[in-house]
Amino acid sequence: MIRLMTKTLGPSVAALCLVGATGFGLAHADETEADDGPVVAPVSKPRTSPLDGQPAVRHRLLLVKQRFELTPAFESSVNAEYRHTVSGGLRAEYHFSDMWSIGAAGFFGTSFNTGLTDSIVGTLQTRAEQQADPDYDPNDPTPNKEEVLEHINSIPLHGAAYISLTPWYGKVAAFETFFLHFDFYFSGGVSFASLANDCCSFMPDDTLTDNNPRNDDPLNSGARFGLYLGGGIHVFLNEWMALDLTVRDYMFNDNPSGLDVVPDGEVTDADGRFLNHLFMGVGVSMFLPGNAERTP
Repeated sequence: MIRLMTKTLGPSVAALCLVGATGFGLAHADETEADDGPVVAPVSKPRTSPLDGQPAVRHRLLLVKQRFELTPAFESSVNAEYRHTVSGGLRAEYHFSDMWSIGAAGFFGTSFNTGLTDSIVGTLQTRAEQQADPDYDPNDPTPNKEEVLEHINSIPLHGAAYISLTPWYGKVAAFETFFLHFDFYFSGGVSFASLANDCCSFMPDDTLTDNNPRNDDPLNSGARFGLYLGGGIHVFLNEWMALDLTVRDYMFNDNPSGLDVVPDGEVTDADGRFLNHLFMGVGVSMFLPGNAERTP
């Protein structure tokens, strides 16, 4: 048994001795190199992406950047209380970049009564009918048709100056052959408007002492200035033309009825309120220069 174990352990002991000697030699070699100075490992270069510095989208069509936009447009009021306004005008805008632009818009309009106004006026007498009515009471606060219609105002001119932000753009495809580019934009700035009324076939009471607002000056004509907010979408038909769909809100002080709103028995500036005049519009935008650039 002893001889068998000796034969069995002999090769193992020899192998351990060889490993130990090798390790000693390596350690000795390391010490020798250390005496000559520290061994400096080679420094690898930082890895960079091949997309670094490249545009987000290659060969993207720059449809608005550094281009002038001219848009003949129509728009109509959508929240008018007494008279709707339908307008035609022009919008001009310069795009400094893909995202930022500055512009102005102006519209001339015509007005017509809303359904509410027609319903109200349909229940009233004319001035002649009122005066011929034997039961008419001069102290009755109910106005006649002329008094209502002559106090209501309209908006023959309105517009805005603004800054626009275009945060989103994209492209849609139909049947893999028909492509349309589009973008969404939002605007903010200052609004202006010129208001008008048909007053007055009666003699306005400037003293405001008779407690009768029906014959007071409506005080709802002239120039107004306020705030402007808007938004819309361009749907590009080609490189230089786009369909422009918009929603615009012109906010300024107004008294659309021209009558006593407070009420305190008289029409004064206190009857005016800061109101939203909401319009929806459509136009055709033309971009100059006619050829759009592309990214690399």
